[in-house]
Amino acid sequence: MKGFAAALVLFVAACAPMQEAVDNTARQGAKSVVTETLATRFPQVPKQLITPFTDCIIDNSSALEIRDFAKAAVLGVDDQTVATIRAVLSRPETVQCLQSRALSSGII
Repeated sequence: MKGFAAALVLFVAACAPMQEAVDNTARQGAKSVVTETLATRFPQVPKQLITPFTDCIIDNSSALEIRDFAKAAVLGVDDQTVATIRAVLSRPETVQCLQSRALSSGII
């Protein structure tokens, strides 16, 4: 039993970097979808704020939302993608992030 526990610990430790790589790949796919969606479906977002908006949206999205954005990177953006971005944008934490980024960039 002791050997099994040690093997399990080693297996889990080996999986952590792989999981991190998968998470990073999903986040990059999600970022590209959010950036594209902001640029094409949210004309009210100033061009110079698209990257800060994207970062705030990704930072305030749940794991399931990130997964949905990453899926949209493969299947394409649809109305659900837009609705999810709109929902994340309406969260107080996202609004606070956006205000902070806009202030630091000198936009407002």
